[in-house]
Amino acid sequence: MQIRFPDGRYLLQGKPLPIVPPAAGFNRVALAAAHVVADPLSNADPSGPPAIDWDRTLAFRSHLLELGFGIAEAMDTSQRGMGLDWPNARELIRQSIAHAGPKAHLIASGCGTDHLPLQDARSLDDVIAAYLHQLHAIQKLGGRIILMASRALVRVAASPDDYVHVYSRVLAEADQPVILHWLGEMFDPALKGYWGADSFENALETALAVINDNVTKVDGIKISLLDDQKEIVMRRRLPASVKMYTGDDFNYPDLIAGDSQGHSHALLGIFDAIAPAASAALAALAAGDRSAYDALMGPTVPLSRLIFRAPTQFYKTGIVFLAWLNGHQDHFIMVNGAQAMRPLPYFVECFRLADQAGLLRDPDMAVSRMQTLLAIHGA
Repeated sequence: MQIRFPDGRYLLQGKPLPIVPPAAGFNRVALAAAHVVADPLSNADPSGPPAIDWDRTLAFRSHLLELGFGIAEAMDTSQRGMGLDWPNARELIRQSIAHAGPKAHLIASGCGTDHLPLQDARSLDDVIAAYLHQLHAIQKLGGRIILMASRALVRVAASPDDYVHVYSRVLAEADQPVILHWLGEMFDPALKGYWGADSFENALETALAVINDNVTKVDGIKISLLDDQKEIVMRRRLPASVKMYTGDDFNYPDLIAGDSQGHSHALLGIFDAIAPAASAALAALAAGDRSAYDALMGPTVPLSRLIFRAPTQFYKTGIVFLAWLNGHQDHFIMVNGAQAMRPLPYFVECFRLADQAGLLRDPDMAVSRMQTLLAIHGA
């Protein structure tokens, strides 16, 4: 089978991976940050509150859960703070937990301060109150917490000690250990200087101080800095009870596999797009078959690096594009009109790399949908 691209004909070469639930559990915690499916027929303006196709959004979460993943809900992959507002995030969390039924314990949900307008963030108390508003709402739903980085905290914090104060105050009210989330500025430029420092070395000390001061309240920390060495440095300094969750969508295979001094668990947006390959790979790793793990994960890395290329905050466009190609939704429309945030050659290369990784589950459908996109672009 082949398809004609603007730069020539492409002969599909990948063998679609089977979508098979794992026979046993993984030996790593693996949370997939899942996207939301927009309602393309809604009359809602893309610049306003999002219109969500709840049935398709929840069906995709069932797909991930069946493949052995937990869900990192209402995170940046769901366009949180980039089209998905807090009222809809809260509803997403509510529906996701209810829909999961006996697997609800596998869902951890993003808790932030995004309902607080930045101009109204004037003090640390404002930030604490905003965090606690969302924390209490999620806990009332029976949800676990991922404590997201806060743009408002960047705005008002005057020193690293302010970060320690805010996090300690919020963590004191968590009803079970939470996952902290250190999101780099490549994902959100408004988070530049997080932890009150411009250098990684200084930021690391503050993040570790927060963890050490509240160790019984912290399950782990996800860092999304796209730098494997920084993650390893931090991983080796964490208390024994605290997990490192890799958020490195460039270097995740080796970080998850680990080394003689430890390994990372995973909280990754790329799992949304590569779920069949990642599930099979994690099952192989749990069974002690590193060669099969590498063979399955390796071909996904070029695709992930393309999807998360700069400007990285637009990676959700590639994630939803692949969900459309694979039939998880019937359209390529996104919350906030974000489908327009990448150029045609990006989608062409995504198609090629997904094929080569065995991630086009129905090549005929994928080709037909890709031809539709090409036609829209006049190709």
